[in-house]
Amino acid sequence: MASLLLLIFLIMIHKFCVSGVSSAYWSVSYSHSDICALKGSTVTIYCTYTYPTGHQIQEMFWTTGPKMHSEKTPDLSEDPEYSQRLQYLGDKQNNCTIRLSHVTQKDEHMYYFRFITDIDKWTGYPGVNLTVTDLQVDSPETVKEGDSVRLTCKSSCALTERATFIWYRNSQPLTERRDRNNQLLLQSVRREDAGRYSCALQGHKLTSAFSAYLSVMYPPKHTFVAVSPCCELVEGNSVTLSCNCDSYPPALNFSWFKGGTFVGSGRIYSISKISSNHSGEYKCKSVTEHGEAYSDAVNLNVICVGCPVILYIFIGVFIGAAVVIMVVLIWVKKRKDAQESQMNLSRPHHNICQMSDVKMMDTVYENEMAKQDEEEKRHTGVSAKMNQSKAYHNIYQTSDEKLPESVYEDVTMT
Repeated sequence: MASLLLLIFLIMIHKFCVSGVSSAYWSVSYSHSDICALKGSTVTIYCTYTYPTGHQIQEMFWTTGPKMHSEKTPDLSEDPEYSQRLQYLGDKQNNCTIRLSHVTQKDEHMYYFRFITDIDKWTGYPGVNLTVTDLQVDSPETVKEGDSVRLTCKSSCALTERATFIWYRNSQPLTERRDRNNQLLLQSVRREDAGRYSCALQGHKLTSAFSAYLSVMYPPKHTFVAVSPCCELVEGNSVTLSCNCDSYPPALNFSWFKGGTFVGSGRIYSISKISSNHSGEYKCKSVTEHGEAYSDAVNLNVICVGCPVILYIFIGVFIGAAVVIMVVLIWVKKRKDAQESQMNLSRPHHNICQMSDVKMMDTVYENEMAKQDEEEKRHTGVSAKMNQSKAYHNIYQTSDEKLPESVYEDVTMT
């Protein structure tokens, strides 16, 4: 009985040594006992093994799950789920490294290296635990314009391989944003920074399955008033004014002013049966929890009914009066020019008449002198001289008057 117990004990000791991580002659070593890999990536499990001298390697393979009491341990290279993705990089000396590509959550197992010699067999326990994870972005949902925000690219486990992260906004890469500490810092956030952010590892096509949308809150900007109808506003018709602005969150509080007087509230301001009293400048104010802004003023010019007809009549009368005045001015100018031309033509004839009168006076004077000489011959003495002086005096006084008939007779006779 004691001999049987001793035999059983020796058998158990042998089994324990075969199944252990190492013994004096047998061992399997892994570079990492736990590996965290990104979904879709390629995983390399570095491995070395040793065995006693004198043994010949007959078979070696990787398997999942311990099969300590099984006659046959499954080989992953023969499994359809792994055969196209598993590549053995080792040899029959001491290298047992493998590479597994396109890993998914289905690949999360314990992996072991097992080899068989011509004398014995060995499985490397406790093996390597593979965890497959995905990336996700951790970010605040909203941030105020001008603040700073930090986004983090996270995974459910710490990635085994050192990685460089690439960031995307709305599926467009932020090429200037490459960081090894898996964080993206946005300083003095602008409204253009709003969008959906995702991350990825450099060299991998797949981006994070869980992205985050960043909303940037900012006060109203570019506030303006739209008028409908936009053209002529005829008295009696209706007009609608709408206040528009760019803000986040959208503005819900609006006020309307005519000049500097408050006239209404709401995004839409309507006027029915508009009149000339509604003419003037209108502007609106948009308000959010982050600020407010005024629009530029718009001018409403209301045209009264019938005013266009009166305006056209006034314009016609004005144009007609202007035409009449121009015609009269042209006629007056032409008449004045004609009179001046006639006067210029009559001036030479007048000068000829004056010269004829002078010549005539000279002739009359000569005749009168001759006549006086004859009188002197007839009458001598003092009376003759007196008559002669009188005659001279009469001649000079009546140069422009009618001459004595006797003088004209003498002139005629001459």
